[in-house]
Amino acid sequence: MAIVVTLDEMLARRKVKSRDLAAHVGITEANLSLLKSGKVKGVRFETLSAICSYLKCQPADLLAWVPDADTKDSEAPSRGEAGGLAQGD
Repeated sequence: MAIVVTLDEMLARRKVKSRDLAAHVGITEANLSLLKSGKVKGVRFETLSAICSYLKCQPADLLAWVPDADTKDSEAPSRGEAGGLAQGD
């Protein structure tokens, strides 16, 4: 499975420059570039929230999950199983 970052498309739709977004969010242009390219292991919710606030969008507008060709629905953990979310998380 892969998480695809679609931030570049949203920046183009909103006609926002990367440097303006980086300045507003409080991250370097280099770190924003890494995020846009998907070369990061994670993103803080605070950063994601600031990006969404500035671009007036939802996190799902910036991230997409693309399953591997060999991933089967039956392999996905259900709620409460290892890897899934249990109530109260």
